Amino acid sequence: MYLTSEKKSEIFAKHGGNAANTGSAEGQIALFTFRINHLSGHLKSNHKDYATEKSLVKLVGKRKRLLDYLKNKDINRYRAIIAELGIRK
Repeated sequence: MYLTSEKKSEIFAKHGGNAANTGSAEGQIALFTFRINHLSGHLKSNHKDYATEKSLVKLVGKRKRLLDYLKNKDINRYRAIIAELGIRK
């Protein structure tokens, strides 16, 4: 399993403030980014895996909506998470 509970808590501790703050927009964006990177690597070697491709597109859409929410809510937090994760936007 590529995403263990320890890895999730590490992501939320780093980006969400603490490990218990799983609802923060930054933590969820970081988690989605981790999952997107993993699925992108999977699709490079399994280019005919259309189910994974569909789930990747859905994840990118979710992350985009969260980023749009964060941009409207607090532009400084948005810029910080974009710079920290290295997301092109």
